[in-house]
Parts: sequence; structure tokens; C-alpha cells
Amino acid sequence: MSAPDYWMTEDEVWAAVALARASFVDLVTGLGPADWERPSLCAGWRVHDVAAHLTLAPTSTRRALVRGLVRGHGSFDRMMDLLTREAGSRPREDVLATLRATAGSRRLAPGTTPRVALVDALVHTQDVAVALGIEVPAPQVAAREAAERVWAVSFPFRARRRLTGFHLVAADVPWHRGEGQQVTGSMTALLLLLTGRPAALAHLDGDGARRLARSFSPQNREELP
Repeated sequence: MSAPDYWMTEDEVWAAVALARASFVDLVTGLGPADWERPSLCAGWRVHDVAAHLTLAPTSTRRALVRGLVRGHGSFDRMMDLLTREAGSRPREDVLATLRATAGSRRLAPGTTPRVALVDALVHTQDVAVALGIEVPAPQVAAREAAERVWAVSFPFRARRRLTGFHLVAADVPWHRGEGQQVTGSMTALLLLLTGRPAALAHLDGDGARRLARSFSPQNREELP
């Protein structure tokens, strides 16, 4: 797939990553201890766990990831869950200190790219904000960049396969992908849809929105990171 003409430069992506991470820090810093224990949109992860998860990308080593894969019996999802839950056992203030210290870091987890870091920061911010009923819209251009990345590659969200038969159209920024029944929403909502978050469904319109909701029923839904 060729790059769209609005593709951000690497420096612009890193600037967007830093801004998204700073936004997440602001969000969780303002939460009380009880909110840190509340469930996020990520199945089985508390807000505390999501915050801890976002410390992994700029601090993980190849050795730690390989060991995690071995412990997770070769499953990326099990590895990520193990590492996240371990990181989530750290005290809240330790997690916050690491988040603040690494917000502007350009260090990448092995095998990833700056756009992966952008997806991670934007989506996990929504995982906390939406779960707690707090409105933190993602910056439109950054969300579009993240959505384009998710659409372009199959792993780990399999967006093009899951959303076959739908034409996704952003209502607030020029972006559309796919063919079929139209599904319209903000770029933030479409990014959540692309990454498998059922919470997106309440913010989508169009002929395909109702049919799309059926694909997120418990018997059809896949667990996604």
C-alpha cells in the first residue's frame, strides 16, 4: 500500500507521540487511587495496568521480550499480558515517575516503529478515558496517522480482515478506507474501531453501523491487546 499524501514525517510522528504521552500523564495524574483500580477498556487490565503498560515500550529490552515470549509459550498476547501485569504491580508513584521520564523518549521497543508507539499512546489513552467517562479526544491528524498504520498492517489488530465489507469514513478529517456499507465517526472513534474496541460502536453512524455491531457480539469478538 502506497503512503497517503498526508503521511507525517518521522519527526512529526515523534512529536505526536510525546504529546499523546503527556496527555496520558495529565489524565492519570488527576485520578485518585480508587480510579487507578477501576477496569479499563482492555479486558482484565485496570487503569493502573494500562498506565504501567505504557512504560514498557520505551524501557523494554530484547532480552526481556524474548524471556516474556518463552514464559508466554510463544504467544504475543500472553507475553504482553504477563509483562503488563508485572509492571502493574509497581506502586502508582513509580509508574507515574516512569511515564513522566519517558514521555519524550524516542527509544523503541524491539521490532516496533514510531507509528506503533503513536498507536499505543493514543489508543491506551482512550482505554482509560472512555472507561472512566472522561472526554479526551485524540488529536485528529495524529489519530488519522495511527489509523492508517493499523489499516496498513495485519498484526495485531487484523483490521482490514475484521472490517471487510465496510466503508469507513471520518467525519472530522479527510480519511476513508474500505468498501461496502458506510460507517461514519470521528477519527478517534474510528481508531478505536480499528483496534477492536466495542466502545467505539456508540459513536458511529451510517448504514453499516448496526451490522457492524453484530460483529462485536461476544461469540464473534476476538480478544485484542
